[in-house]
Amino acid sequence: MSKMLNSFMTNNRRSFIKQAAVLTGAFSATSLFNQAHAEVWKSAERKVAHLTPQQVATDEDFWAEIQRAYTVSPNIINLNNGGVSPSPLVVQQAVERYNQLTNEGPSYFMWRILDQGREPLREKLALLAGALPEEIAINRNSTEALNTIIYGLPLKSSDEVIGARLDYPHMVQAYRARATREGIVYKQLTFDFPIENDEQIVKAYEDAITSKTKLIHVTHIVNYVGQIMPVRKICDMAKSHGIEVIVDGAHSFGLLDFKIPDLNCDYFGTSLHKFLSAPIGSGMMWIKKEKISKVFPLLCDDNPQGADIRKFENLGTRSFPIEQGIGEAVNFQMAIGSKRKEERIRYLKNYWATKVQHLPKVKLHTSLKPEYSCAICGVSVDGVTPAQLDAALFNQYKIHQVSIVFENVSCVRITPHVYTTLADLDKLVKAITEIAGKAT
Repeated sequence: MSKMLNSFMTNNRRSFIKQAAVLTGAFSATSLFNQAHAEVWKSAERKVAHLTPQQVATDEDFWAEIQRAYTVSPNIINLNNGGVSPSPLVVQQAVERYNQLTNEGPSYFMWRILDQGREPLREKLALLAGALPEEIAINRNSTEALNTIIYGLPLKSSDEVIGARLDYPHMVQAYRARATREGIVYKQLTFDFPIENDEQIVKAYEDAITSKTKLIHVTHIVNYVGQIMPVRKICDMAKSHGIEVIVDGAHSFGLLDFKIPDLNCDYFGTSLHKFLSAPIGSGMMWIKKEKISKVFPLLCDDNPQGADIRKFENLGTRSFPIEQGIGEAVNFQMAIGSKRKEERIRYLKNYWATKVQHLPKVKLHTSLKPEYSCAICGVSVDGVTPAQLDAALFNQYKIHQVSIVFENVSCVRITPHVYTTLADLDKLVKAITEIAGKAT
């Protein structure tokens, strides 16, 4: 029996190594996703093929198949997917398999086998992003992607950058560091969200432009309250003034159905471990092809002013299993369909938000119009601090979310994902109703 088992394990290992060596893995017919879900999902797909994405969003039988693909804890209701999303089981299994392979001989399997999988992965991410593979760099998160661009751009003393107070702190800190170190001028706009007027937002950026403005930084979906910014309109306006635009897409990529070049921006960074549900610690950077040579890499490269996007990937030893696990997340995304996913998550947000928006003492901090929000919604209760609401939701109802008190935002942020059930959201509605009813 032991001899048979050893033979079986050896044959399995050889088969897996052969697959990795010829660069199939996540993008082959034998991918973990196809093995686990292909037949069942094809059947579910046939049943809804005649429906619009908005109609599919309300089909609970279809989404039950997606929900079963996750391994979320039954002991809590996780509604903080805006921070980091769990990966489906097939993504977890891919990382585990690549990790086991790596540890059979790290310097061989990492550098000579798994490292060769980056090019197929780059192509698959480019397909999802609607971009050229030569514009995509794979890294670890939005902070790394955007900081690489912010520090790498050839800004000089007195050059102006326009951002906003509700941009993500890591990006704000990077601009402030350049202001301190090199004398650039960093200006921040203040917005009181929700705002349901694109022109108002665009005008605020345009009014801040001077003859010294070189760059505008825009957050696609504002982390704190989920406001979707009119990125395309801001970029078009900026281009009319000869100004470049960086877009922070941490919360938009894998959630909204869009192609990066259609935004008309110059630079884009995102975290893949949010709505794409890729392994935790994975990210992506996009730079318009003709702009690559002007951006210095954050880390060393023998040709820092070259036009090869790979100059931004010199991270040294990294987690190759995490990187290669991204492939199964891309499979998962494409099987669902980006527009269907966007509409489902928006439906989940509206499902709970519309049930509490008219309750006494309850206030929403996010627009419910589809063009201005999708997954994230801020909520507060008069007489209850965000920290108290956070604590009550978790301690009494086991609902995990996050309280936010920052600049002019004071609320609890609720963020569902495709695995979130209506029953989970009914519990949230019940909890908010009861907490608001007891508030003084």
